[in-house]
Amino acid sequence: MGDPQGRVAGSVVRRVGIGAALVLAAGTLSACSSDGKPTLNWYINPDGQATLTSLAERCSTDDYDIAIQLLPTGATDQRTQLARRLAANDSSTDLMSLDPVFVAEFANAGWLAEFEGDAADAVVDDDVLSGPADTVQWDDKIYAAPQWANTQVLWYRQSLAEQAGIADALQDGTATWSQVIDAASDNGATVGVQADRYEAYMVWINSLVQGAGGDIVSDTEAGVDAEVDIDSDAGRAAAAVVQQLADSPAAQSDLSVSREGTSLGAMYGGGPGEFMTNWTFVYKNYEGTVSEEEFADLAWARYPRTVEGEESAPPVGGIDIGVGAFSEHPDWAIEAAQCVTDPEAQLQLAVNDGLMPARASVYEEPELVEAYDAGLLDLYRESIEAGGTRPKSAFYNQISGAVQRTWHPPASVDPETTPRESAEFIRDVLQGKALL
Repeated sequence: MGDPQGRVAGSVVRRVGIGAALVLAAGTLSACSSDGKPTLNWYINPDGQATLTSLAERCSTDDYDIAIQLLPTGATDQRTQLARRLAANDSSTDLMSLDPVFVAEFANAGWLAEFEGDAADAVVDDDVLSGPADTVQWDDKIYAAPQWANTQVLWYRQSLAEQAGIADALQDGTATWSQVIDAASDNGATVGVQADRYEAYMVWINSLVQGAGGDIVSDTEAGVDAEVDIDSDAGRAAAAVVQQLADSPAAQSDLSVSREGTSLGAMYGGGPGEFMTNWTFVYKNYEGTVSEEEFADLAWARYPRTVEGEESAPPVGGIDIGVGAFSEHPDWAIEAAQCVTDPEAQLQLAVNDGLMPARASVYEEPELVEAYDAGLLDLYRESIEAGGTRPKSAFYNQISGAVQRTWHPPASVDPETTPRESAEFIRDVLQGKALL
């Protein structure tokens, strides 16, 4: 990679490296702090580590301390480590930072403590945006507390959009993926996505399908008998977008292994730049790392539409805080989960780390308004509220793995065959007739 990519993405790479180096080996951890108080272990991913550490200190009480334990960087590895602990009835797993798609699986397995009564009402009150609130519910019960929400927007340089004649369509939210790909191809630019064989590729495919009015699966509470819907007009429309990008001059050279950090450098790496779908961290990643003139040229718009005339379905992600079902101190752990997800906690995560609030009221806080462009905050909130969540299923890991396997690499995707083949494979995996 050239220097521009290393310079722009460097902060992300260094942060990930430090986090990975500090991952704790699976084993029994001490249940008491040095002063004899019980210790609640909180397993976090590396995002916002410094802020989360300060939250652990703030939310420790006279009754207990909260200790940070780091999980691996990738969502798949995070799930694996937590699942191994919980399957072994590990009593030292008190609090967990969960990718929203883990909640249904872990709750269905009996690994999460239920939030009941006032605790349940507090973590999904009317102030919580509907997308994050939905992610913590399973079987009409509450199993986690939304801590922060995430979404993707389309990042680009305003000068590129004007040169390509697509600026108005981007700003009014009507631009389609096809238009964005054509605009990049015709103007010597590229389109940045996440298309490696990992969870973020599933995020892209899911949003493309939902943006065409469909679903990958439905009736997910039926478990292995869920309806598999991806072999549909919506699935074919999603595949057409992937195929168009893979076959176009706008495809970045590392498309089949592209991740959140790999395309950051293309924005200012020479030439007109790129159109890039990526998470909310991008704004703070560029702020202060590129020149003022370059940063002033950074623009953003709602996630592109899969098909013309159909509202897009921006991805919804983030982190929910769950409590281990085998914790020796479940009441205190639920109390702590409420503290580390309260409005002040969400404000600090947003201001310090670009991890957006799950609560509507926090978007109005002066400290957050001062830290971000007001239009960008409005777009984040709109996208989180209107976005599409990934399938909520106890068998989500199998569904996601089956989609990733049949849609990868992007250059192999064909609207006429890929949705059908992936539907067959998903069914076979769910029914135990095929292995991932």
